[in-house]
Amino acid sequence: MNSTVLIRFPVNEIQRASLLRLRAAFAEACNALAPLVKEHRCWNRVALHHLAYRQMRERFPALGSQMICNAIYSVSRTARVVYQHPASPWYIGNAPLRPLPLLSFADTAPVYFDRHTLSLRQGGLSMYTLDGRILFEMALVPEVEQRFRNEKIREITLSQDVEGFFLVFTFGAALESGEEALVFPEYVVAISPEQAIA
Repeated sequence: MNSTVLIRFPVNEIQRASLLRLRAAFAEACNALAPLVKEHRCWNRVALHHLAYRQMRERFPALGSQMICNAIYSVSRTARVVYQHPASPWYIGNAPLRPLPLLSFADTAPVYFDRHTLSLRQGGLSMYTLDGRILFEMALVPEVEQRFRNEKIREITLSQDVEGFFLVFTFGAALESGEEALVFPEYVVAISPEQAIA
């Protein structure tokens, strides 16, 4: 069974500005991928990587190779829910030839990390940003620290709310296609072809 751990961490003004720049750049990369997904009807993570990686690296050199991979993962994950979930209004199984909506990611979209771009250290956190790696102070309770040592981390996301920045670590095996819950994130809008023309 999958489970999550939410961890808040303090940031100073310089760190906050750096995280906001990273989040905006990540959302911009996701929005650059979305038209390719729509045009090629391609949201399989591996296929999308082959289709888009090279041009994304050229277009967003500051993001770095691993964050481009994470943006591809984010878009693929979202598109699977929008286009493949049977309860979605855009489920392709109901109308396979219908034009797809264009996904639009807000600047508030979470940033996806992995073990290459984020690491936990004794009493702290090392995170990739556009300004290089930043170290954040963060104390983990022993139970949570043990989970990080012993369990597989499936996803890591960085988000922000009124209380500040936080990370969500999701533990467990990767979900199979179709297992995702039908949750349309508030930071993504599906723009129908009719809306795009209007």
